[in-house]
Amino acid sequence: MREVCSINLLFPVLNERLRLQSGIERTMSYLKENVDIPYQVTILDNGSTDETPEIAKALEEKYAEVTYIRLEERGVGIAFRNGILRNTCTVVGYMDIDLSTDLKYLGKTIKLFQTDKELDYVNGSRFSKESCTKGRKWYRRLTSAGLVWLLKINFGMKATDAVCGFTFLRKEAADRLVEVCSNDNGWFYTIEFLLRAERMNMNIYDMPVEWQEDYNTTVKVWKTICNYLKRIWCLKKAFKQERKKGNVKKN
Repeated sequence: MREVCSINLLFPVLNERLRLQSGIERTMSYLKENVDIPYQVTILDNGSTDETPEIAKALEEKYAEVTYIRLEERGVGIAFRNGILRNTCTVVGYMDIDLSTDLKYLGKTIKLFQTDKELDYVNGSRFSKESCTKGRKWYRRLTSAGLVWLLKINFGMKATDAVCGFTFLRKEAADRLVEVCSNDNGWFYTIEFLLRAERMNMNIYDMPVEWQEDYNTTVKVWKTICNYLKRIWCLKKAFKQERKKGNVKKN
């Protein structure tokens, strides 16, 4: 018997006037045609200074399932964290507004949570053997692969990707992870989420996806890399201290 569930799809955005309208319209169309459970779409605005707020408010007016939340602090981490803290659905997660991950994997994710009651976490992966990545620039592929290598070396990460931009969890699992994770506001928060989930022996499915590069991405690659290196060092230090104190929480 399938579990009755609902899903809250989070979209962290910052100055996304060029992609927000299209991203939400495509998502709503997919949900209405393919999803038969209650769903919510939450736009989490990290202090945009362009027309993003006006576009988001218009979408909120148009669709009963869409909620717009304004956050004054910037960062995917704080958006993801706030989305989870406000969530009331049984499944919660986020996708990038450029929809680089094909929307059909949203439907597959819902079915997985419905049929596997032991599943805690779905982690999208561009680097699984069954994945299909298109249009990826060589230097972005190199930096992403390098990050995965660093995470495996430093933390023994089992997942094949950590920053695909496609992550979904059961509400209980997400709530537990918010309790133990740091208050990092940036992209690394989502990486820490995954690493701590593995550390807590959560049931994680590393999902192969079809992923299309967005050439208009606003991510600053080299700045992000520097932040990742700093955060890896800090998290490794934190894990070491937790081991000494015996504070590693198990699922």
